[in-house]
This record gives sequence, C-alpha cells and structure tokens, in this order.
Amino acid sequence: MTTIAASVSLRPGPAPGNLTGTTQLVRLCLRRDRIVLPLWVLVIGVLLPMTYAGSIESVYPTAADLQRFAVATSASPALIAMYGPIFAATPGAVAIWKAGALYTAIGVAVILTVIRHTRAEEESGRSELVDSTVVGRYAELTAAVLVAAGASIVVGTSFALVLYLHDLPAAGSIGFGSALAACGLVYTGIAAVAAQLTASARPARGIALGTLGVFFALRAVGDAGSGTLSWLSPQGWSLQLRPFADERWWVLLLHAVVTVITVAAAYVLLHRRDLGSGLLAERPGARAAGPSLAGPLGLAWRMHRGSLIAWSIALFLYGLLFGSAAHGLGAQLGDNEATDAIIARLGGTTVLEDAFVALALTMLGIAASAYAISATLRLHYEETAHRADSIIAGRVGRLRWVLSHLMFAILGPAVALFAAGVAVTLTYGAAIGDVAGTAPGSLAGALVQLPAVWICVGVTMVLFGWLPRFTPAAWAVYVMFLLIFSIGSLAELPQWALDAEPFGHLPKLPGATFTPVPVLGEILLAVVLVVVGAIGFRRRDLT
Repeated sequence: MTTIAASVSLRPGPAPGNLTGTTQLVRLCLRRDRIVLPLWVLVIGVLLPMTYAGSIESVYPTAADLQRFAVATSASPALIAMYGPIFAATPGAVAIWKAGALYTAIGVAVILTVIRHTRAEEESGRSELVDSTVVGRYAELTAAVLVAAGASIVVGTSFALVLYLHDLPAAGSIGFGSALAACGLVYTGIAAVAAQLTASARPARGIALGTLGVFFALRAVGDAGSGTLSWLSPQGWSLQLRPFADERWWVLLLHAVVTVITVAAAYVLLHRRDLGSGLLAERPGARAAGPSLAGPLGLAWRMHRGSLIAWSIALFLYGLLFGSAAHGLGAQLGDNEATDAIIARLGGTTVLEDAFVALALTMLGIAASAYAISATLRLHYEETAHRADSIIAGRVGRLRWVLSHLMFAILGPAVALFAAGVAVTLTYGAAIGDVAGTAPGSLAGALVQLPAVWICVGVTMVLFGWLPRFTPAAWAVYVMFLLIFSIGSLAELPQWALDAEPFGHLPKLPGATFTPVPVLGEILLAVVLVVVGAIGFRRRDLT
C-alpha cells in the first residue's frame, strides 16, 4: 500500500478541496488497469466491429439476401430476445444487429471498473492510506467515473470509426457508437451509486450487476413481445435509437438524464456516509454464537445464506418473466406470408416457444454462473482479509474449510436454477394449459446448465489455488464466456474459440434431444478443475 500511496505523488499538507488529487488518481487507475482496460476497449471497440462490418458483404452480398435475413430474424423470438429487433434490411442495420449484446457487455465492464476503484479500494484500506495525503473527499469517485466514462466514450468512438471506414453511412455509424457509449455512461452512474450502498465490494458488485440483469431481462422480454418493456431498460434505449434505420437521436436524452441523476446521487450518498462504511448498515450479530456456528459449514451458511436466498428469488422472478412471455410469440410476429412460411419451416409456433424457453434458461444459467463465481471468490476474500488464518490455525483443515464454501458454490446455483425452472413451468405451463406437460422440459432445461456453471467454479478454484493474486480474474473469464456465447457464432469466431465456452455444448432443453456425453464431459472437467485448485491451495502458503 505504501507503493500505491507513493505512486500518486502526493504529500501531506493543508486541507484539500473536494476534487484535489483527481488527476493523480486517474493516472493511478489507468496504471493499475493498464492491461485489463485496454483489452476490453480493444475487443469491444475495434476487433468486434471489424468482424461485423467486414463480414456483411461476403455473407449477404445482395439486397435480397439482406431482406431474407431480416425476415428470418424477425421470425425468431429467441434471436430477438438475445440481440434485439432488426429495424431495416440494410448492410449497416444487419451489421450492428449482431452487436446488440455489446450494450450489456460494456455495462459489465464499466461496473467492474468503477467498483474496483471505489468500494474495493475502501474495503482493502488503501483509500484510507491515500486519503491521508492531499486528496479531496470526492477525488476517488471522480477518478473512477472519469476512467469508466472515458473508456466508454473511446469504445463508442472507435466502434463508429471502424463502421464508417467500412463504407457504412456516417449517421448510422455515429448513432451506434453514441448508443454504445451512452449505455456505458448509464451503468457507470449505476455502479457509482452501488459503491456507496454497501461496506464491501462483493455486495456492491451484486447490486450493480443485478440491476443490469433486471434491465437486460426487461429488454429481452419486451423486444420478444410487444416492445413496451424495452423502454424501461438502458439497453432498450440504445436499440431504439435505431442506427442505420432513420436514427432517433432524441433517445440519447434518456441516457443523459439517467447518467446525470445517478452520478449526482452517488456524490450525495458519498457525502452522507463515512469512509469505509455503506449506507445499508450491517446488522450487529448476537452476543453469543448459536449451535449452527459450531463448525466451518455453519459459518459458511451464515456467510452465504443471504446471497443464496437473493439469487434464488431473482432467478425465480426472471423465470416468471420469461415463462409468461413465451406463449403466443408466433402470433406476435405478424401474419405476413414470409413470416408464416419461415415459422412453418422451423416447425411451428410450439418449436419457436420451446427455443425461446431454452435460450431463456441458458441465459439464467449464465446468470447463475456469476453467483457461483462470487460464492467461490468468498474463499479469496476471507483469505485476503486474514479471517481464514484463525480458522485454519485451529482444528479445521484447509480442505474442510474450502469444501464448506464450495458446497454453496456448487449446490447454491442448483437451488436457484431449480427455482427458475419451477417459475417457467408455472407461467408457461399455465399459459398453454399443461403445467404437468411442461414441467419435465423446463426443469431439465434449467438443471442441465449446471455443468457449465460448475466449470466456472472450477476455473475460479484453479486461480485461487495456484495464482491467488489473480483470483479476481475469474470475472474476466466469465465475461469471455458471455461474449463468446452472445456473439461468437455471429462474429464468425474459429471453432476452437467457440468450443472454449461451456454453455454452447449443453442440450437445448426443452425441444432438443438430451445427449449425456457433453453433460458428463463437462461435469468431469469441473471436478478435475476443482481438485487441481484444491491441491494448489494445500501446497501454497496463505497470502
């Protein structure tokens, strides 16, 4: 921590202004993120638009090809839920439709960036050290907001420039770049607010990412249905700007207003709290520990029960939302001859609804992976906070301590996904009048995601066991999985890259045939990763 304090080049002196030292802290943030920040800016802002724009002419060489693609896309609720609607059969509209998932991706990136440089710094004690020098009260928050907002603007600008250099219209290129940057700005403000609410980074990330998940669900269900719910989501606003399809520039005002409100609210909340504390007060514990805390499993239950309950409720609610939106999708797509022909060729509206439910359950599986990673990372947080020392120094062995937390990382997502499957069964089954008939497919579609979820646990364990300093990089692996699943095939990534993502290998239930080979293979891989990570932890010293 002394190195960090020295790197901002500040010295004790007179009482600083509220923003004193912001420039130095911005430089510190950029230095600490000198690898991760340029990487996600390069991937989202340069490499992906080059892939999208460069493939349009070769894949859809004529106007008729573009028209057929637009009609086929409009007939697939699953694709619309994932990427959003396609508003025109033009090269530009088709190119940026493939990039609809990036509105969520940039949200994840800025949330992790802001929380890392605000709440995580306070939790580690580095903020207190830096603030003992000539640094203003608002400097740290301002620096984090400037870095995240600046990265969002760079991403949007570079994306627009790449599109324009591929001979796409300037107005549409600027429109998409602006929508992408604006979405990043909105989530910068949301993350800044979340950083003021809790006393540690883990729940702050959960609040911000949970908010992003709610907005994504509203956008997905809204676009797959009537479109009304999309207007409650920043991702939906970005899509509704409609680049390359008679741009609606006024939509950017929604982003601007919400960004200003959330950032201003973050400063107000920061002014009202003490350093190191959150506005959501932590409840004091009982005077004496109960019998449930007699062992490491009871202590782990005390630590994980709040997250388990919250995630189970959240996935249950998402299941209700997706299940209620599934029925009647075919009727909502219109009754023109082209759409009817495509629906008939795909197998009818029932097949479309099953495909939508399968995709929704896969998305919930990806969400459950975030919970699993967070639960596994609890091992890292307990170790770095030196709370694990006193436990392991007693009668509790290392392996027993690890297993007490891994039990919730492994079984917790199963509980949450089962709740989601029940919710889909209740709403979708009730809509078609066959709850009992939909139960096996919906529950199987939810639980079949678990092997991929457990692979995320295994990757986190390997990092924790062998590279403890880089354990939080598990979130980078998670984002990589998310990007490959969302846009990998559409971006024409090589097959080896597509195979690196675990969710794409699992059976798409309901609707598809269950194949046990990929399920058993991923379970075996997850077990191997967890065992390797546990071996590494037993062999190394505590940090």
